[in-house]
Amino acid sequence: MNNDGVEVRIFLMNDSVDLARDGITPPEGVEDMVAMTKDLIAKGVPVKVCGTCQQRCGVLKGQGYYDGAQYSTMAECSDWVQSSDKVLTF
Repeated sequence: MNNDGVEVRIFLMNDSVDLARDGITPPEGVEDMVAMTKDLIAKGVPVKVCGTCQQRCGVLKGQGYYDGAQYSTMAECSDWVQSSDKVLTF
């Protein structure tokens, strides 16, 4: 839940799986999305990562995730979508 009482869940797919891995340093002046994702996990936001995408996508293909990022499946993504009031993708 965020401060407004809204439940937030994040499911990373395709190249966004790298947001759940250490090892990428953003260019100067660019927001550190890895740090932002870790901060959300620390605040209790569940972050799930597509296991198939982990194996085939991203700059750090095949490397493990940091603590808190959870391996997941497309079936679980489907469950999350079906149980959500709203779904945002980008």
